[in-house]
Amino acid sequence: MLNKFKNLLNKIPVLQLGLISLMLGLAPFVPEPHLFEKLKMLSAGELVKAIDIFDLFMHGTPAVLLLLKLTWARPQDN
Repeated sequence: MLNKFKNLLNKIPVLQLGLISLMLGLAPFVPEPHLFEKLKMLSAGELVKAIDIFDLFMHGTPAVLLLLKLTWARPQDN
């Protein structure tokens, strides 16, 4: 199962995933990006509404996928 996920993630180019991560992670740009706002709410224990949890998931997923892709892309020892 994990190998299937890795193979699927490997099919997504790093540049595209990075651009999506930046665009969704920083949207809306003014007054404060949703991702930062939701992370502050999470750390303060105020992330309780379903819409806020969905918002964190939607804006944070591309960044998590990018981190996983970059972590798994390291050269492996034979």
